[in-house]
Order: sequence, then C-alpha cells, then structure tokens
Amino acid sequence: MTESLNSAVLAVDGGGTRCRVACEASGIVQSVETGAANVSTDFDASIRQIQAGFAQMAQMLGVEQQDLVRLPAFVGLAGVTDDRIASRVKASLGLAHARVMDDRPAALRGALGAQDGLIVHCGTGSFIASQKKGVMRFAGGWGPVLGDEASAQWVGRRALAETLDAVDNVHASSALTQELMTEFGGAAGIVDFAGDATPREFGALAPKVTSAAVSGDIVATRVMQAGAAYVTEMIQRLGWRRQVTICLTGGIAPHYAEYLPTEMQSAIQRPLGEPLAGALALAKEVQNEHR
Repeated sequence: MTESLNSAVLAVDGGGTRCRVACEASGIVQSVETGAANVSTDFDASIRQIQAGFAQMAQMLGVEQQDLVRLPAFVGLAGVTDDRIASRVKASLGLAHARVMDDRPAALRGALGAQDGLIVHCGTGSFIASQKKGVMRFAGGWGPVLGDEASAQWVGRRALAETLDAVDNVHASSALTQELMTEFGGAAGIVDFAGDATPREFGALAPKVTSAAVSGDIVATRVMQAGAAYVTEMIQRLGWRRQVTICLTGGIAPHYAEYLPTEMQSAIQRPLGEPLAGALALAKEVQNEHR
C-alpha cells in the first residue's frame, strides 16, 4: 500500500443514472463520475463503469489500482437485492475489505447523518427510508417492473399511459398529452417507444410533467398527485410523526413537496449531504471494523 493511502477509505455510489467513486485520504475527498450502474439491470456493464471509476481515481491519486481496491470500502449500488449479488460484485471488483449493499443506506446516511428522520428518494428509481436511533428501515426500491412508484421513470410512464387514456376519451386531453402525441407521432409511436424504453428514457420525460404541473395542466397535476399519494402513504407506514425530519432527495422528489399534507411539508428539511458522503461515512465503519 502506498504511503499516500494510509488511513484512506473508498466509496462507490451507483444508480440508474450515474456512478460516483470517491476516495477520502487525510481528510481530503476526491471523486470521479462514470455512467449508470444497476447490477440487476446489467451486471457486466455496471462492473465496467465502476472499474472505469477506479482507474480514473487511481490515476488522479497517482497510485496503482490494485492498491486502491485494498482500501476499506463501502459500495452502494442499485440492483443489489441479496448477499449473492453483493458477493459477486465484491469478487468482480477485487475488493479486499468491503461492504456491498444496495444504494439506499448511503442515501439515507448522507441525507440525515446520525439524526433521526426519513428520506423520500425519487430519482430514476425510488424508495422511502427511515432512521431511528441508528436503525435503518427501508421500503421500495424494487425496480421499474415491480416498484419504483413516484420515481422519474414512473412519472414518465404514467404520463404516456394518461395520454393513451386521452386518446380513448377516458378523460380530456391537455397540453401535456397533446405535446406527447406530437413528440411520438401519435398513439402508435408511444406504444413503440414504451416497448423498448429503458427506465432512464422514461425518466427523461419527467421534467415535461413537472413543468406542465406547475402551469396547471390537469393531466400532469393528476400524475403528480398520484405520486404524492404513494409517498404520503409510505411515510406514514414507516412510522412518521409530526416534526420528524423529512428529506426529499433525487431529481423529482422535491417536486412532490407542494402535494404532501401540510404537516409533512412543515417537516421538510434540506439533506445534510449527498449519497456519496453517506457512502464515505459507511466506508469508515468498515475501516473501524478492520482495525
């Protein structure tokens, strides 16, 4: 191990949009960013993205990559659903002292630090999580087929479904549904797109929905209200009480704030930090375990 890496830790935060790798040495944090890393969606591509991040980090630090992977590490990745996948990730990356989990613990620790509270994370995917006296509890995050309600991809997909309902005259069309019909060349184009679209491609439609909702578009508002109803229910199921901190993280979660009950809105606070900061904090726990 090179002298520059004494007492250093390594962290990875990977999701459906991007993967970030960080190393903290002597109190200085350096990070790099690569592409999406969801090991359930595409294991091999995810490993390549992480390894590319390791290579960039090693070059940045002026060390060998083999020295980097010997560091105490925390790896938080979308798609890690059990110990089997976690072990496969650890082996594929050649990590010596690492804890591999899904991406939720890092997001929770980053947003709340050590304090009690809940987070609503809605990015490409989604989950709700609570932390009470150091104990973490999670709900959701099971991917686009079986879950990820209120996520960006869910919002994009729901908007397209609402557009097809308008085609069927189930409800009135709106500026949003007309825009989507034009963009995709009609109902057939929407169906063709949806047949092969990735979560990220669905999620790319979410800003159209949030923007239209701000303008009062009835269909966009209905989509946002549906997402907020799910968020509200899950916050309650995880035992939220008044005045307990709620953090809205991810690209689309803050857009739900105005649709939540008033008492929940008053509990919303800015996250203390990003998931990568949480991953570094968890890497330090791994470091302490191996001292």
